[in-house]
Amino acid sequence: MAGAAVRARGLVKAYGPRVAVDGLDLDIRRGECFGFLGPNGAGKTTTMRMLACLSHRDAGELEVLGTDPDRDPRALKARLGVVPQEVNLDLELSVIENMVVYGRYFGMRAAEARSRAADLLDFVGLGDRAGDTVVRLSGGMQRRLQIARALINDPAMILLDEPTTGLDPQARRLVWDRLRDLRATGTSVVLTTHYMDEAERLCDRLVIIDHGQVVREGSPAALVRAEVGEEVLEMRTRPADAAALAAAASARHLVAGETVLAFGDDADAMRHRAAGSGLRWDLVAERRATLEDLFILLTGHSLREDAAEDPSG
Repeated sequence: MAGAAVRARGLVKAYGPRVAVDGLDLDIRRGECFGFLGPNGAGKTTTMRMLACLSHRDAGELEVLGTDPDRDPRALKARLGVVPQEVNLDLELSVIENMVVYGRYFGMRAAEARSRAADLLDFVGLGDRAGDTVVRLSGGMQRRLQIARALINDPAMILLDEPTTGLDPQARRLVWDRLRDLRATGTSVVLTTHYMDEAERLCDRLVIIDHGQVVREGSPAALVRAEVGEEVLEMRTRPADAAALAAAASARHLVAGETVLAFGDDADAMRHRAAGSGLRWDLVAERRATLEDLFILLTGHSLREDAAEDPSG
């Protein structure tokens, strides 16, 4: 794939007997915002660690910005920005000191790093907090500082693992705005997220991963249209009748106890078929289909606790 930001073929990573990434194929284009979705333990973070030169692959081919991460990690790291799940800032240093020290790791002169840091702090809305210690920042501010710090080396691609987890709605939107701005400048943005609205708003394309393999790939809107349809009918009935009601309403459906989700392009037609089933049910909601509907339909759940990834994160 010419000009690819990431190209992977048959990528494999295991931790002892547990296979976290199982023959994954992947193409990420330069300059796009690309997302990884999947239940806990699906292989998202493990894949990101391989892209970021933090874990060696066990098998397969991998190129990131035209470079093999296992063969030349030093050269590749100089072109990457990485924002991990955990806060890894130097808490006792000031905001500007965090930026400057990090810039020095990339061989920047102190004056150059300070100038670049000032611009980036303005970019993430922290210019007036440059002299504060990190412990005085809110969680959302710390996350924005991590993003600014990851940009100090002017990377061609930035990798963000769950960038807005735990943030309030206002802080999340501020992070979204900055990521859109990065995308507009041509920086490749790769992220993992559990927030379906985040993926819908930010990602040009995404993959849904389960058990270390790609389940579906495409743009959020196109995937929802193809796999779910335009509309969702949410109904409640007796658990004993749920499967029959779901089958009567639509060929594409999901049953969870007494709740039935029927998927299709015509909610009126689905409601009519449900009414003709002879079963008793109550309408809970009639709404547009979303990426969350697709995710649950394909994976069967929103979260899974039996994580197959590296226990260290």
